Amino acid sequence: MNISSKKKLNLYVILFAVAISVINLFIYYFFENTLLVLIISLPILFIILYFAINLLTNSYIKEKIKPIYKTICQINLTLNRKNENADEMLSTINQQVSLLSKSQTQEIKQLKELERYRKEFIGNVSHELKTPIFNIQGYLLTLIDGGINDTNINELYLKRAEKSVDRMILIVNDLEAISKLESGELALNYEHFDIEELINEVFDMQMIKTKEKNISFSIKNNLNKKIIVDADKKWIFRLIVNLIVNSINYGKDNGYIAFSFYDLGNKYSIKISDNGIGIKEKNLHRIFERFYRADKSRSREQGGTGLGLSIVKHIIEAHNQSITVDSTVNKGTSFVFTLNKP
Repeated sequence: MNISSKKKLNLYVILFAVAISVINLFIYYFFENTLLVLIISLPILFIILYFAINLLTNSYIKEKIKPIYKTICQINLTLNRKNENADEMLSTINQQVSLLSKSQTQEIKQLKELERYRKEFIGNVSHELKTPIFNIQGYLLTLIDGGINDTNINELYLKRAEKSVDRMILIVNDLEAISKLESGELALNYEHFDIEELINEVFDMQMIKTKEKNISFSIKNNLNKKIIVDADKKWIFRLIVNLIVNSINYGKDNGYIAFSFYDLGNKYSIKISDNGIGIKEKNLHRIFERFYRADKSRSREQGGTGLGLSIVKHIIEAHNQSITVDSTVNKGTSFVFTLNKP
């Protein structure tokens, strides 16, 4: 209790004593009866004591909580500092502390989740890079130990080392793409283009892969018009590449990949379907995560980085659009995304 509070307490005690003395003298002067003085003065004493203690307590509480209240008002500028009543201040502090507690709990939860995600991400990156690095190291050591002079293996090992280098470059490029899309540093260059032509261009690039598995390709344009969209052509090209490559990698021999379009008024809905191995329902909500693989062994066998669908999602979100997935095991998978009309 500071000096101001002590002065107030002393003042209240003096006033209280004077009031009791005056009342007792008044009663005794008129009635000259000690018992009557006690009977009358005790209730009055109780009432005065009650109000004195209540006043002192409120004053003390207000003095102690006022700095806290002012601090909360400074943090939350929307609070009205005119409410200087102790009860109102206590109510405000209680509400704000409760909100702060919930906010801090949520923030701690998010930080823990980010920490878990960071550790998982670093582990995934190191794991993805470890394989090609060890492969390159093994090939080079073999060549250094004399394999360079053996015509049966020198060219073979150099080509294998080159493939491992290409895989590392692919992983780094994908990570760079995601970083740019997430940070918002990448400015999209919107333009009007025919997405049907773009899809055909991508498929022509993947012709060798589709022939190896005898996968057919088709575009169903029931709208009977050119599908002109307003988007960043370079990034939509990459999106189409990732989706088609994903369908090829997880497609069945003699399967198919089909594109179709739907008019949604101010935008188009583009659907890519295949009859591949499909995705289990429990894995669907995770397929857009970095490095997540529903079928790890098959994905590594096909040479995927595990970043393709994550990049797809980031490209769509950068365009303020949406993408959904529907899949049934051993029946196929469908991705549906939207793009704005010009």
